[in-house]
Amino acid sequence: MHYGVTADTGGHIAYVLDAAAAQAAQPDVTDVTLVTRLFHDDGLDPVHASPHEVVGPRLSIRRIATDDLRYLEKEALAADLPAFAEAFCDWLGSLPDLPVVIHAHFADAARVAFEARRRFGIPFVYTPHALGIDKRRDQPDAPGLAERVAAETAAIAQADAIIVSTRDEADRQVSAYGVAGADARIRCLPPGVPHRPAGFAGATVADRLDEWLDQPDRPILLAVARPVRKKNIAALLRAYAACAPLRDRANLVVLAGQHRGLCSGEEAEVLAELRALAALPELRGRVALPPAHDEADVVALYARAAAGGVFVNPALHEPFGLTLLEAAGAGVPVVATRDGGPAEILAEIGHGVLVDPRDEAALAVACLAVVSDATRHARLAAAARSGARRYDWRRYARASTDLYAELAAPALLASDMDGTLTGCAAGALAFGAWRAAGRLPFVIATGRSLSAARTILHGWHLPEPDAWITDVGTRLWLADGAGGWRACPVYAATLDQDWDRAAVLAALTPLGLMPQPDSEQGPHKLSWFATPADAAAARRMLATAGLGARVVFSHGRLLDVLAPHGGKAAAVAAAAARYGATPARCVAAGDSGNDLDMLDACGRAIVVGDDPDLSALPPRPGMVRVRGAHANGVMEGLAAFGLAAAADRVAA
Repeated sequence: MHYGVTADTGGHIAYVLDAAAAQAAQPDVTDVTLVTRLFHDDGLDPVHASPHEVVGPRLSIRRIATDDLRYLEKEALAADLPAFAEAFCDWLGSLPDLPVVIHAHFADAARVAFEARRRFGIPFVYTPHALGIDKRRDQPDAPGLAERVAAETAAIAQADAIIVSTRDEADRQVSAYGVAGADARIRCLPPGVPHRPAGFAGATVADRLDEWLDQPDRPILLAVARPVRKKNIAALLRAYAACAPLRDRANLVVLAGQHRGLCSGEEAEVLAELRALAALPELRGRVALPPAHDEADVVALYARAAAGGVFVNPALHEPFGLTLLEAAGAGVPVVATRDGGPAEILAEIGHGVLVDPRDEAALAVACLAVVSDATRHARLAAAARSGARRYDWRRYARASTDLYAELAAPALLASDMDGTLTGCAAGALAFGAWRAAGRLPFVIATGRSLSAARTILHGWHLPEPDAWITDVGTRLWLADGAGGWRACPVYAATLDQDWDRAAVLAALTPLGLMPQPDSEQGPHKLSWFATPADAAAARRMLATAGLGARVVFSHGRLLDVLAPHGGKAAAVAAAAARYGATPARCVAAGDSGNDLDMLDACGRAIVVGDDPDLSALPPRPGMVRVRGAHANGVMEGLAAFGLAAAADRVAA
């Protein structure tokens, strides 16, 4: 990989490659596939136009093509993202086996992963790498920032789990987005020291420093960063220029990307500023700004910095700081921004000094204090080598793949009751035995009221659930700790949004439909007896009136009009969130039209019976249409998913 070729080839690429290689080496992993866009650009490596590339054992890259084969920087990617998501899902659908999990890096990938989860029920993990909420603090007028923060908010809300590198990301940054329940889904997994191949042949930039430096044998201050303003490299040059003792003690070497490819935009402006600073009389012959570098150059310069020098990261905010681990692995002391991940890294390793990146004088003083004190330098270098071992990609791989396995396991069963669990005494008995074994939390999702549903449940000697979803998904009932049930106020408040019950009732009254009994009406539900034509008319009238509502028709005669944010799928999502899960990790079982949204939303679905309403559900991975009826069919579906033994099923 050639880093710094474009704005998109930074440290996150090293992270993804190293993480994937470590995961592929795990004994219980069959393969890891890195998926990205296929593109062709005359100025970039032709490998990016290759659909498939083997990287190593059990590790490969799959490049997905759309009609747009241009290279697009991330800011220009939004227009092509829907086409990429469609092509990605087409590719998934062609595979003999679906992946267990999708790990999405950055919010644009999370948008694609969300679409794949919607279609295939594959859970996804989100890693942000750098969140826009902090960029908004330093660059409030940056173009596209509002859209970026909105996309990150959606990714945080939708992901089955979130992997971050630091406690700051977990405790401060993600929580700043205000997404309820996000904390329960966050895992803090620090990455390992970046892997750099050794044993390069030939001369490197470290051997050619005399091309830029008058006294190349002096110790070096080394900085490696993309030339963007948030990396604050110009401040380092100004700090160095303003401190004569530092200039006399050490040279400054800055690797700021591959200059040939950075000829426009912010990167070009920053590079021009760096060149202008390096040309100042006081810096001429003391600053090296190589226009190109490769991995051999980076390895050699870290080794060069270890000989009395310092690695410097002056970023305004650094989400993590892989370069600080890289420096530690090479035995190089560091001077780093106190804002973000470096504070946690230095607290763990203890191989350097934290500074306010906006205080250029303090930056210079910190660098001078390390390079001018041989004893201190040796102590920090020893701490670097020792502490680097605490950041291990193998540890990350074990923890992340354990999380993947956890996400692949179902979190709960949500089942309809009438006709799905009821109707077969032997099947109900078998289901009760399965429930008693405690395999999964269990939620009943019914169109009935709570009192009516409980009466029927007990009449069939079915087990009590862990929670009730009633009134076609417009009420969620939780155990009150005293043997009873209480309505979830958070879910009720969600259903209040965009719901005008009185206006909906007034709009549909002209249809002259027969209402269902008062016991079947609710604060977020209106119910009538109706025909399919009545249901279609209700949809048209609500659309004409511009009223938000969901129209659910089931059993050939029941019409339920729900609050727009209600329904069994929404209620299952709310119940699953209490277990730190999303519907992708749920198993749904149902037999009628009011189960459609739940069966479609959950990662695994058991379709019981042949109700014509369910013909709208297309076949998909994770869905089984069982032969058995009632609870016996639910047991058949659970056995198909490996959640019950085939012997647990009782012949109807």
